[in-house]
Amino acid sequence: MRKPCIAANWKMYKTMGETEAFLKAFIPAVSSVGDVDIVVAPPFTSLYTASQLLKGTNIKLSAQNVYYEAEGAYTGEVSTKMILDIGCTHVIIGHSERRQYFGETDEILNKKAKAAKAAGLSVIFCIGESLEERNTGKTFDIIKREIEGGLKDIDSDNLVIAYEPIWAIGTGITATPEQAQEAHAYVRDMLRNLYANKADEIRILYGGSIKPENIKEIMSKPDVDGGLVGGASLKADSFEKIVKFNK
Repeated sequence: MRKPCIAANWKMYKTMGETEAFLKAFIPAVSSVGDVDIVVAPPFTSLYTASQLLKGTNIKLSAQNVYYEAEGAYTGEVSTKMILDIGCTHVIIGHSERRQYFGETDEILNKKAKAAKAAGLSVIFCIGESLEERNTGKTFDIIKREIEGGLKDIDSDNLVIAYEPIWAIGTGITATPEQAQEAHAYVRDMLRNLYANKADEIRILYGGSIKPENIKEIMSKPDVDGGLVGGASLKADSFEKIVKFNK
């Protein structure tokens, strides 16, 4: 039985003060939750603030990105050592916004995932198709390419997959539970090709306009093991309701 995981991706939102205010409201609200893994991914500038507040809680800390080199003259980049040092246990790799706006290829993301895994970080690896790709019947082709390229020579330990249809991210449009399950089932089959029986231990999260109103129905599907939540994770009460979807 896979334990659900609900992760908040705050993207480029929240100052240190806003992060502190959110967590001071959120931490006590979910302190009794033991049946869901909770992960929060603030922007880099708020990671230290979050790490101090999250000590001793049931909430894990994630970075939104990482570079694959250990150190060096890479202005603006952050290494695995740096995010471990600040208290992160997880890192998000391959988000569609990184692919779209910053030109991150499957090869680059594979290097990042390898570096993160080698450092002992849990990787939340994102995949997903655009609206044009879905409308032209390429959904499975894109998923196949992103998994095979991004996870090449990557083991299954501490690996989480996040299926995020690009057409549903921040648009208010959510994949139907049936669409989510269809894609997740295909991902599961792909993982079986890579990891055999261990594939059934890997959690596959859904991301794309998740809200308190739709999380329970999405989570009812057999291959949906949690959510990577964007906009609805920016308010403590909203994210609390998502985390407590089965209450």
